[in-house]
Amino acid sequence: MTIMINETTKILVQGITGKQGQFHTTQMLASGSKVIGGISPGKGGQEVHGVPIYETVEQAMAVERAEASVIFVPAKQVKDCAFEAIDGGIKILVIITEHVPLHDAMEIMAFAERKQVQVVGPNTFGLISPGKCKIGIMPNSIFIPGSVGVVARSGTLSYEIVSQLTNAGIGQSTVVGLGGDRVVGLSFIDVLAQFEADPEIKAVVLVGEIGGNAEEEASIFIKTMSKPVIAFLAGKSAPPGKRMGHAGAIIERGKGTYDSKVVALKAAGAYVASLPWEVSDLVKKALAEKSNA
Repeated sequence: MTIMINETTKILVQGITGKQGQFHTTQMLASGSKVIGGISPGKGGQEVHGVPIYETVEQAMAVERAEASVIFVPAKQVKDCAFEAIDGGIKILVIITEHVPLHDAMEIMAFAERKQVQVVGPNTFGLISPGKCKIGIMPNSIFIPGSVGVVARSGTLSYEIVSQLTNAGIGQSTVVGLGGDRVVGLSFIDVLAQFEADPEIKAVVLVGEIGGNAEEEASIFIKTMSKPVIAFLAGKSAPPGKRMGHAGAIIERGKGTYDSKVVALKAAGAYVASLPWEVSDLVKKALAEKSNA
């Protein structure tokens, strides 16, 4: 099993005719994903790499129903695209675009919650179930199928850790990038709950960073999990009050520090790696300890 997506998931690409939309559509197709249509107003009837283009989501859905859509448009256009997708019946919405205006993001999440739509991002690399489906911008070559779930706030750091897992022969079930903007859709807890419910996932890797309280909140849920959780946190050396990369990676009023997150995760029973390349060894250790328990 996987969570959220599988080999039958049908995908729309909003902004398919842009440079990024075109490139990543080819990569998604190469990974085996079922991209069934693109949305680009004014270019309906054309094709991108064999994928038909429609004027609107409604028009595309009238031809063939899709479960997911991925957005590659400028930040100011994201709200309109997101509302169009949600109104059109999409149930998984992946927003690659970063720096979406704060109030736009808040409105998107509120509307998605009312319509029971899962939103990944904004400012995400997407999600992938290796060998089955990819919706996003991550490199195809570093992922292999397996039984470890990965949920992350950081994209490039996730690629490093997944590469280490793959090189160690540890495959991944589903990898989810939550997104780095201040307001995002799915939380660590949302994804951890789905990993916990999937009987084929044997362990979970959580990739966090300083800023906010997402990891501390996740630690409360981790206490209830039956599966081992291995965590790595970025930002150990970041000076207080300075934003480090992501809009959400900022320490405010003494909260969201590296140390506070490590203490919370360890208290919840999670294994915490000091360096990215320690994660794969800790996964092996956690699985061995669980099998011997």
